Amino acid sequence: MPLQPDFESGNTDVFLPRRPRRLRQNPQIRALAAETRLHPADFILPVFAADGIGEKREISSMPGVYQHTTDSLKTLCHEALEAGVTCVDVFGVPLDEDKDATGSVAWAEDGVLNRTLAALREEFGNDLVIMADTCLDEFTDHGHCGVVRTDRWGRDVVDNDATLPLYVKMAVAQADAGAHIVSPSGMMDGQVGVIREALDAAGHQDVAIMAYSAKYASKFFGPFRDAVGSSLKGDRRTYQQDPANIRESLLETQLDIDEGADFVMVKPAMPYLDVLAKVAEMSPVPVAAYQVSGEYAMMVAAGQNGWIDFEETMMEALTSIKRAGADQIFTYYAIEASKRLRGEGGDRG
Repeated sequence: MPLQPDFESGNTDVFLPRRPRRLRQNPQIRALAAETRLHPADFILPVFAADGIGEKREISSMPGVYQHTTDSLKTLCHEALEAGVTCVDVFGVPLDEDKDATGSVAWAEDGVLNRTLAALREEFGNDLVIMADTCLDEFTDHGHCGVVRTDRWGRDVVDNDATLPLYVKMAVAQADAGAHIVSPSGMMDGQVGVIREALDAAGHQDVAIMAYSAKYASKFFGPFRDAVGSSLKGDRRTYQQDPANIRESLLETQLDIDEGADFVMVKPAMPYLDVLAKVAEMSPVPVAAYQVSGEYAMMVAAGQNGWIDFEETMMEALTSIKRAGADQIFTYYAIEASKRLRGEGGDRG
């Protein structure tokens, strides 16, 4: 039993066999006892390659994040490598006039995404892991992730099975262009299986698949619509997951693993840490989490208003994602976080 202090004698010391504060008393001891560690190699940097711009252009709802030209993206990727970030996820932003009902520019060799993938692979070889976003939403004139048809009740619906062959074309084109990893993010049933089969048939057995397995119909995606110039009409609730559900995520993840996914992902990250922990517990393959645009933008805005310490809050958020079970973290703060981890300091916020 702890001894009680004798306040009258001035002795306020208490005997406690366990004092957890012993392991918090200075930065060195805290580091020694840390259960969760971030490393630059954990981070994946999402980047945007835009057609029709002469210089990089800041995304208004995501301060510090830009749509890039090929040259400015190469510069950014060199900076990422120097900071220790070894993987980028490339999104294409086509001209509005290049969009159509099926998103056909997504698999065009001279389309903005595939041109950029080829340029990055030529520039970096295998020094930088190049991931390609494999989804049609940036490329369709309606902004949905697949083929839209009218059903017999006169409703516009996204046709799952008609979309799968288009994902196949897109994934193979990305692999042909030099992507090390393709990342189907459209939440079409069966997408991983048909892509794996097609990649192998095309001689791309070594190209990996990052499956967006638990991707929720989230309002935290809002600023991303600006980043890719989305043409979305309506919403994506018929194919992205209901925020109320978690068993569904485990089913989606298991299906993707069974179909050949090399990585699985939970998106968004912080609002779904419970999902991330469950997925990490059951998955035999690496588990990623995507700190999405809304998560990033809220912290930036709060930091700019002086309501939070942006850099410290961001590092806390990233640590929480890692602690919940993420092996990889998609974050727009990847370069700055890596510099902080290496003692160089960040420069945003």
